[in-house]
Amino acid sequence: MIKVKVPATTANMGPGFDSIGMALTMYNIVYAEKIDKGLEIIIQDGNASIPTDENNLIYKTICYFYDNIDQKVPGIRLIQQDSIPHTRGLGSSAACIVAGLHIANAMSQSFFSKEELVQMAAQIEGHPDNTTPALLGGMTIGAMNEKDMKYVKIKVPDTLHFAVMIPDFTLSTELAREALPKKVSLQDAVFNASRAALLATSMMTGDMDNLAIATEDRLHQPYRASLIPNMENILEKAKSYGAKGTFLSGAGPTLLAVIKNVVDFRREMVTYLDTLEHKWQVQMLQADNEGAKVWINEELRY
Repeated sequence: MIKVKVPATTANMGPGFDSIGMALTMYNIVYAEKIDKGLEIIIQDGNASIPTDENNLIYKTICYFYDNIDQKVPGIRLIQQDSIPHTRGLGSSAACIVAGLHIANAMSQSFFSKEELVQMAAQIEGHPDNTTPALLGGMTIGAMNEKDMKYVKIKVPDTLHFAVMIPDFTLSTELAREALPKKVSLQDAVFNASRAALLATSMMTGDMDNLAIATEDRLHQPYRASLIPNMENILEKAKSYGAKGTFLSGAGPTLLAVIKNVVDFRREMVTYLDTLEHKWQVQMLQADNEGAKVWINEELRY
């Protein structure tokens, strides 16, 4: 039996559109084993929106891996325990890709390195800001080129906490992408470049006082705000409650705030969110600095 535990991720962090992401202490767990033939998928949380046939993203990723190594896909049973909400901007698709690669790697006894899986995952997703931190943990900054993906991993300080504000409505990545402009001004490009650099170096040096400015963005958040009711008001409230920085998670609609005073922030934010039309839940998480883990027959392998 193979067990894979994959963390949620927050991508596009502030100015880091399609490039900066971070793993969070929220997880999907997948069990896999060979069977005589065919495919059997069990969704333990009963989420009817998850495919239980060949369209399941974990299984599609397994097929992609086997095709790459020129082997036939064996009969497989998958058991999914999903805690990462779907289509909320917390990397649920990336978690499936990472789980599928790890399962196929172990089941085929290919033993590709994590570095090789990181490259493969980035190619599948098309950008590195979700799959890379899901595999490696921490905060990662990645850049794609024609041949591969270059990245740096930063260990996130344990003193930082992240208020993850998840609404009761979804937002598809496709719709969120359609809201973006085809071109941006030089002024906005410079704005984001400076803040992306400031965000990365601030996390490396532990200078959290920079985060209010370092998480600002002009490439995607302003254009997606109209798709997320009360987004700007919620982020402003978060700042007034002491958040060091705030940003849209992935394509949304989940919002994140970087905080230190967990109890006070959560109490005030929950009280405010209860006044809004949609229902929001607030989860207090930290960064996962280790990334996905794999057990084979109950023995932790990596």
